[in-house]
Amino acid sequence: MEATARVKNIAPSLTLEITAKAKKMKAEGISVIGFGAGEPDFNTPDYIIEAAKKALDIGFTKYTPASGMPELKKAICAKFKKDNGLDFTEDQIVVSSGAKSSLYHAIEAIVEEGDEVLLPSPYWLTYPELIALAGGKTVYVKAGKEQGYKVTADDLRKAATKKTKCLIFHSPNNPTGAVYTKEEVAEIAKFVEESGIYVIADEIYEKLVYGGAEHYSIAQYSEKVKEQTIVVNGASKTYSMTGWRIGYLAAPKNIAKAIGSMQSHTASNPCSIAQYASVAALNGGEDFIAKMHATFDERRRYMVGRLQKMKGVICPEPMGAFYAFADVSALYGKSYKGKKIEGSLQFADAALSEGVALIPGIAFGDDHSVRLSYAISMEDIKEGLDRLERFISELK
Repeated sequence: MEATARVKNIAPSLTLEITAKAKKMKAEGISVIGFGAGEPDFNTPDYIIEAAKKALDIGFTKYTPASGMPELKKAICAKFKKDNGLDFTEDQIVVSSGAKSSLYHAIEAIVEEGDEVLLPSPYWLTYPELIALAGGKTVYVKAGKEQGYKVTADDLRKAATKKTKCLIFHSPNNPTGAVYTKEEVAEIAKFVEESGIYVIADEIYEKLVYGGAEHYSIAQYSEKVKEQTIVVNGASKTYSMTGWRIGYLAAPKNIAKAIGSMQSHTASNPCSIAQYASVAALNGGEDFIAKMHATFDERRRYMVGRLQKMKGVICPEPMGAFYAFADVSALYGKSYKGKKIEGSLQFADAALSEGVALIPGIAFGDDHSVRLSYAISMEDIKEGLDRLERFISELK
């Protein structure tokens, strides 16, 4: 039996591969500091867990409407109004089994066979695979460290063609931690208005911005841009609910209705218990978010400070999410234990031999760099960076 070409051509996740390899080493008794974490290292807050217990106690274990329970949609609408100044009605909201599921459904809903999708690079590694599954073509728009890993409206104009259907806009960004300013977003929004293309705005890290940076949703720019935008968010990062699998999107009514119909066949509905708990999550959590934010910010400043002092490493300051994206290409051409390092994959493999798990930048479209997550303890960050520094000093 053969899998279809569209499925066979999906690239496996390098982040999961590296994480699995590091876990295997740990299971064998080898000490490994893993910088690959894509989730907060905080437990889900107790008030959310208690809400899930209540859902079980009252028997809230049956099907819900395919696009999500009304109480959760209402809470999501309130969140958009409070945090982003965006007015949505409940029939514009679709709740899914995680933001990744929301992204998949959004892309399937608007991308036709042969359509082009503009994707700023570096990018989250799942985007190109979802675009390919929909039959679309990814058009990478390069944004190097010299630009702070951010594209401009002019960059997008130059990349756009008559076949361009959509822009995927991700701020705060994974893997780079880049956050677009309100002025930068406005310029890109003007391009969206004049071109008439759609935008899928991935805002999953919106609560994790630092150093005076502010999150600004592209849908806030104008009513016209809002009508061209699907905003994607979720509970995973903000409330440390990665395993609960609750994401959501807000879209024009006709698109939301189509996505809800599609989801009724692909998933029936998101988990009822997780939805019930997410209502509680969205109606509270300010103290938890503030504490997590402060902890991440302390780790961020420490990690970036250390990386910027390492020989051969360039690390622009990340202003959002919980990642540092370090350019290590100045070290390429050197050897580790007789093996020449010629790219980010070889660099990460060699570092893993020294007990440091990094994510190679090639997974994100930038072979010059590696990604480090600071969603791990400060103790592990310090030890891991010590090991990385020793590893770099051993390169010949």
